Amino acid sequence: MAAERPVPTHEVTNQVPPVVGRDISTSPALLEGLRREGGGWAEDEVRALALLGNSETWQQAGRLANDHPPVLHTHDRYGNRVDEVEYLPQYHDLMRKAVAHGLHGAPWVDPRPGAHVARAAKVVAWGVADAGHLCPISMTYAVVPALRATPELALQYEPLLTNGVYEPALRAPQDKGGLIAGMSMTEKQGGSDVRANTTVAVPAGDGSHRLTGHKWFTSAPMSDLFLTLAQTDAGLSCFLVPRVLPDGTRNAFFLQRLKDKLGNKSNASGEVEYDGATGWLVGEQGRGVATIIEMVNMTRLDCSLMAAGGMRLNVAHALHHATHRSAFGRRLVDQPAMTNVLADLAVDSEAASAVVMRLAGAVDRAMRGDEAERAFRRVALSVTKYQLCKRLAPHTVEALECLGGNGYVEDSGMPRLYREAPLISIWEGSGNVAALDTLRALGREPAAVEAFLAELELAGGADGRYDDALAVLHKELVDLGDPEDLQFRARRVVERMALLLQGSLLIRHGDHAVADAFVASRLAGDRGRDYGTLPSGIDTRAVLARAAVPE
Repeated sequence: MAAERPVPTHEVTNQVPPVVGRDISTSPALLEGLRREGGGWAEDEVRALALLGNSETWQQAGRLANDHPPVLHTHDRYGNRVDEVEYLPQYHDLMRKAVAHGLHGAPWVDPRPGAHVARAAKVVAWGVADAGHLCPISMTYAVVPALRATPELALQYEPLLTNGVYEPALRAPQDKGGLIAGMSMTEKQGGSDVRANTTVAVPAGDGSHRLTGHKWFTSAPMSDLFLTLAQTDAGLSCFLVPRVLPDGTRNAFFLQRLKDKLGNKSNASGEVEYDGATGWLVGEQGRGVATIIEMVNMTRLDCSLMAAGGMRLNVAHALHHATHRSAFGRRLVDQPAMTNVLADLAVDSEAASAVVMRLAGAVDRAMRGDEAERAFRRVALSVTKYQLCKRLAPHTVEALECLGGNGYVEDSGMPRLYREAPLISIWEGSGNVAALDTLRALGREPAAVEAFLAELELAGGADGRYDDALAVLHKELVDLGDPEDLQFRARRVVERMALLLQGSLLIRHGDHAVADAFVASRLAGDRGRDYGTLPSGIDTRAVLARAAVPE
């Protein structure tokens, strides 16, 4: 007789339904900021892009692109140098979709007010699919204002950098329908100290220069164009270096190896050798840092956007899990200790969304000639880049813990978020670089400091706890003290500035419960050192209602 079929040893119960298919990357704070800062006309596209990014198709594309990282091929089978990076097709699909939606450069040619705000919200919405491909997308967006330092180069390349076409094959730039740009600054002996760079550029006699040197960290090395720094007789200067020259021949741009990174696996990062590579001067000789800083500022905005997006994903995953998982006779979300943790995470997420949309609005208005907004952006961007990117990693760790052992398993998606989290605190200047950049502005750009403080004053008088924290900052800024001691205190000063900016926005524009929780815990200090230590009396239910994932 046939053996009876074994009886299953268990039934699958108390497991969380998939979060795929839901809009988990937008939030009320993001959409409110989108409308407030002038980009409300793009709300339908932002919502659609968020749902698309979390669909089964695009979630699988992001997973595969990270599970199968790019591969470098330095030579072909015959021994010829080819210097090509092979990506999975899904990576190119992600790039193509991002470019089609204008995340790479559309605001530069879109005359509508709020175009940069709309693009910022779309970056957050689409980022749920994969973070790695957003690196070249961000650099392409950021290269345009820097390239405008040399109008003839901008005239030649800007239409292709802003066109909604992605063509990954290496060809002469003018033979392509659209271009992707990168940035190549870092050298092994200097790191953030780019003035220590040793790459040299010598005139070629035809209006171009020949660059020779080694770049230690160049992300997206298959991009079509790169802004790079090299020394000339006049000092450190900025150059535009194409992968393929106008006549169709390969430039002397050689890939040595790809970096084996902690995360951001879908995006290739490598070491590059210039051996007499052809480049064209961008901006004035000897003012390379001033020229390329326009690109750096824009990518710092995107770092902040990615931090806000990462926090939103953290809260969405943690809250979705706690809503559908039970323990000790109650749903996790109804357990007071877990409620405190989730609400604490949600407060940071909402504050992050509010501030990045304010920054996107400042960028949009600054690019349209508003000098007050340009001054505000100078300080607000550096303090926000410091604070949000620094907070993302512990925020991600806490969110992962909310899922317990399930969160430590790759299938949950949390380990990939965990590996991504530290990157943006390093990208475009680590925490110390961002903090010290703020100190430079405090000492050298009084108009920027005045614009920043004027923004903080807009919330004055609404909450005594906020007013007290603002008074402390005023006292610190009036007497900055000894420069060495100020550097020692840099992070404390910058953190306070960043938190006050977020608090100001929440008080003026945010939900009352979220603003109350933020001011009490972040500004008045009524909080422990870990997440989940909000004080009693906070309306955590209202906070979590704002953060809920649509069912």
